[in-house]
Amino acid sequence: MRIHREGNNTIVFSLVLISLISTPVWLFCDIMIINITVSVLLGLFFYFILHFFRYPVRSSGEVNDNTVLCPCDGEVVSIEKITENEYFKSERIQVSVFMSPLNVHINWAPVKGIVSYSKYHKGKYLVAWHPKSSTENERTTVVFKTLSGQEVMARQIAGAVARRIVCYANKDSEYLAGDEFGFIKFGSRVDIILPVDAQIHVAINQVVSGVNTVIASLSA
Repeated sequence: MRIHREGNNTIVFSLVLISLISTPVWLFCDIMIINITVSVLLGLFFYFILHFFRYPVRSSGEVNDNTVLCPCDGEVVSIEKITENEYFKSERIQVSVFMSPLNVHINWAPVKGIVSYSKYHKGKYLVAWHPKSSTENERTTVVFKTLSGQEVMARQIAGAVARRIVCYANKDSEYLAGDEFGFIKFGSRVDIILPVDAQIHVAINQVVSGVNTVIASLSA
């Protein structure tokens, strides 16, 4: 299992913590059932950390320039028309995907194009499925402009547990659909903001897979 580089510090910290807990237990506790129980619990904790930072190989293959790929793993929690006021300042369709702590937390570019906008915002840590999390939580907004001139926004949103958003996408950077552009730690949400005439291919409560699931198609 490959491990994402964003997990390196957390894994080292976890190993130190496990050592600090397990060493005195095995040295000073003579009750074997306690020693075994603590070891099993610590082992499960470390497995969870490794599992969270797993780095699966994903490939979009050949996709149409108008195809919008899902930028993350998770569950679709909202599909609605909104007025997007940060960048577009017009009506758009928003598809929101909630990422639980058990999901892969890598974020992938939904389309092939150039980053026309990238901005980090400090904010609150409301639960990620809260309607106001899109505008009030800590977040990073990235807009990808396709070769045909259409723009798709991906907004990384921190949740009540997630406390760190990592975004690699800088303005004028070029991405292929399915390229990694960020990472969010421990439970979060990604909003995909699309033109109003985009054809949506997912439904509420649908479990989606980053890169593998087609979220929408842009008009030609």
